[in-house]
Amino acid sequence: MEPLKLAVVSAGLSQPSSTRLLADRLAEATRRRLAREHEVEVSMVELRDLATDIANNMVTGFPSPALRQAIETVTEADGVIAVTPIFTASYSGLFKSFFDVIDNTALVGRPVLIAATGGTARHSLALEHALRPMFVYLRALVVPTAVYAASEDWGTGGDSGGGSGRDDLAARIARAAGELADLMPRGRGAEPAETVVPFEQQLAALRP
Repeated sequence: MEPLKLAVVSAGLSQPSSTRLLADRLAEATRRRLAREHEVEVSMVELRDLATDIANNMVTGFPSPALRQAIETVTEADGVIAVTPIFTASYSGLFKSFFDVIDNTALVGRPVLIAATGGTARHSLALEHALRPMFVYLRALVVPTAVYAASEDWGTGGDSGGGSGRDDLAARIARAAGELADLMPRGRGAEPAETVVPFEQQLAALRP
């Protein structure tokens, strides 16, 4: 069997960025979980490097070769990790624009883990009021646990996985990665979708 394909989309703007760091942590946790029974191929899509290509595609409707490759990486994957910084209580414009140029049926039934970074924990609700609804609209299968990392989560407490009574970052990463890893192999064995018979054809079949 071919390796399972995991696509990781990072919309971090700086280099290095906490968004890319979170994306890497989630990807590695998912890869480790899957590696117990499957080979895994991880591909990173850095939207920062595609910003101009995405803007041109929005205007012209034609993707550049690099953007086309990034889109194929995401739409052909068995699972997707999507991570964005939070600006003004929502996902970044670059993040949204990338998913806008992808066909809105390309992620139907695809397992997706959503995550975000921000300066304060107050922005964590953006995962539920912005990111999750967007991927639900695209009919992706969004895993239950969304991961948000505020600035304080990268300190010795929240990032260590121990010594804290709260649900720390390491625990959230492990739980979300496990949920994504459990869903990814199921798509490979899924039966083809049932053919939808047009209503007019069903009526015709009832006539004598």
